[in-house]
Amino acid sequence: MKGYWVCIYEKIDNAEKLKQYAIKAKPAVEKFYGKFLVRGGKNRTNEGIKSPRIVVVEFADYNSAVKCYDSAEYQEAHDILNGHVIRHHQIVEGS
Repeated sequence: MKGYWVCIYEKIDNAEKLKQYAIKAKPAVEKFYGKFLVRGGKNRTNEGIKSPRIVVVEFADYNSAVKCYDSAEYQEAHDILNGHVIRHHQIVEGS
C-alpha cells in the first residue's frame, strides 16, 4: 500500500521561510520517490480549522514516507519552518 504525507497548515507567519523550506524539501522528497499530489491551491474548509495551505505527497509505500520524513535531508529543510508555521503533518497508509 502507498504511503502519504498529509500536511495541513494552520498558520503561516513567514512566507519567505516557507519558500526556503519548499526549495530544500523538494530534493529530499524526490530522493525517496515522493510525488506531490497537492501543493496549496484553492480549498474549502468544511469542518475544523481553516487552512491557508494543504500539501499531500504520495510515496510508493508507508515505510518510504516515514524514511523520507526521518531523513537528515528532510529534517534540515524542516528546521527552516521552526517558529514560522503551525501545521499538522501526518503519515498515513492508503491505496
